[in-house]
Amino acid sequence: MTPEGPETKTEDVNPATADGLAVIVESTEAMDGDESADASHASLKYSLLGPSLTKAGQDSVDQSKVSEIIYSASKGSKFFNREEVKDKILTAKIEQILEKKRQLEKLDLSRELRNADNLIAQLELSRDLTQHIVHIDCDAFYAAVEQLDRPELKDVPFAVGGGVLTTCNYVARRFGCRSGMAGFVAKKLCPQLVLLPLNFDKYTAKAAQVREVLAEYDPRFESASIDEAYLNITEYCADHNMTPEEAVAQMREEVHKRTSITVSAGIAANARLAKICSNINKPNGQFILPSERNAIMDFMHHLPCRKVNGVGRVLERELSSVGVKTCGDIYSNRQYLHRLFGEKTYEFLIKCYLGLGRTNVQPAEEYERKSVGTESTFRDMDDPSQLREKLRWTAQELEKDMERAQCKGRTLCLKVKLHTYEVLTRQVAVPKAIHLADELYTHALPMLQKLEQEVPGMKLRLLGLRCTHLVSTKKPDTMAFFGLKRKTRSGETSLGLDEHEVSTVDAGYGDHTAPEPQTVSQEMPGSAQSPIRRHGKEITPNPKPAKEPVPVEGQDEWWDCPICSRPQAPDQRKFNEHIDLCLSRQTILDTIRQEDSVAQASAPQGSRGTMADSRKAKEKKRGRLVAAISDPRQKKLCFG
Repeated sequence: MTPEGPETKTEDVNPATADGLAVIVESTEAMDGDESADASHASLKYSLLGPSLTKAGQDSVDQSKVSEIIYSASKGSKFFNREEVKDKILTAKIEQILEKKRQLEKLDLSRELRNADNLIAQLELSRDLTQHIVHIDCDAFYAAVEQLDRPELKDVPFAVGGGVLTTCNYVARRFGCRSGMAGFVAKKLCPQLVLLPLNFDKYTAKAAQVREVLAEYDPRFESASIDEAYLNITEYCADHNMTPEEAVAQMREEVHKRTSITVSAGIAANARLAKICSNINKPNGQFILPSERNAIMDFMHHLPCRKVNGVGRVLERELSSVGVKTCGDIYSNRQYLHRLFGEKTYEFLIKCYLGLGRTNVQPAEEYERKSVGTESTFRDMDDPSQLREKLRWTAQELEKDMERAQCKGRTLCLKVKLHTYEVLTRQVAVPKAIHLADELYTHALPMLQKLEQEVPGMKLRLLGLRCTHLVSTKKPDTMAFFGLKRKTRSGETSLGLDEHEVSTVDAGYGDHTAPEPQTVSQEMPGSAQSPIRRHGKEITPNPKPAKEPVPVEGQDEWWDCPICSRPQAPDQRKFNEHIDLCLSRQTILDTIRQEDSVAQASAPQGSRGTMADSRKAKEKKRGRLVAAISDPRQKKLCFG
């Protein structure tokens, strides 16, 4: 033995072999480092799959392989770096949620349990199982319309869009391609993918044909976007003695017959459930959820939270971290939800557990508008003069949108996205409601200049403007104000409501708020063909059912005055003047009669004749014979 320790046996090693071993060790260590780094990005890889993960046609796809390809293709890009930062922020937030839950587990939460049970009992009373709500969704709509012109693409994977896919056919979806995916990433997933340019004129025309069919089943159907809608067919089924399944099957067949495209449908007791059901038997199928409480509760118990409209990637990950993976898990964690996520999310989750949703379906244009905005994406831009030109162009586009929406805004919001994909917003309350491009630009420019000072060398890839706190500029509808109907000479009547033009609106969760408002987010090929920049979320008035008689344009109409009941010419200005005059005359008559009756009742018997004579003398002196007219509508009036 040696003083340093036990004797060891050594062998001579070839220097070349030693160098080779060193290289192998370094390579192995590098691979281990990469594997550990990739493992730490597991949540990021899942997030990179995008918001369209639950789209139909993705169930049979190996999402782990897809996420690896997306991860490798985008790694090192500015988008990847920004997503990585967001993922780290979310991870830190989840750690805070878990720590808070650990603290809550040490407390007595019996009060929270009682409150949750009381809320469940209260919401249960609002359950309505009497309505038949349908959600109609066209199958790969843009792709289906393009395939009508190019039938040779039926068995070929293709997508519509340029830099970002708007949709793709079901053949391409088998490779993992989906809407919202970058085109170069989709090409890596499916090298033979064919990309087609957008043609909104074609899609809008086809959507109008679909809407005509829907209006026959529910004239007050609600458009959620260009290719989906909600209907309430309860009345239709009762009038035609049909079951909801039969009515929807007939509707889908009629749509295919008239348009040559297919639609899928979900039938349930409310809009939230119908939306979920429409995705089950896609494409060209339908699914009905029985309107029974037990069936609904069992359906929701096993449903993943991500399948519910309104639960995205962030909320899904937060819920999963606390043990809520399906809607059935919400009940067992109900005592924590209010403290962890706040009241609004808490009530939303309880409704998801119960399978509750809205049953009112109304035309989308009847929802109260919250904001109007427009934005566009472009190549990285840092030249101040170009940014100002882009800002002025955006203001001009917003003016067009607000004119179509017939409103002005009291608050102006500026949104920019840096070349690093970081989004910044600023807003200002303007002295008066505005909508003109010059006014919009004047108030938006100082916000842009301030951002340039805060971010030296600012380089943008997106710029947008939005107006909120809206003030309507629509002219008041006199007929609707008095609850009147327009009367034609042929005896037909129609409501005196103005047609609403195409407009862009902001939307919320489709199941419990107004339809989700969205803005243009891409300068897409083909969009320049139309003077109106469109994106598939525009709200248009519902077409009138074919069976309902439509008044012939130019046909003579007469509007009945609500005061004198005499027909008037259908001119709004003259009609308003006539009503004002009628109201003034009628007020004078009523006042005179009331004074006359009070005076006669209070005067002595012998003096009533004298007062009446005096009244007649005064009226004759003024040139009036009001007392002689018992009913002003019995004789021709001299005004109006």
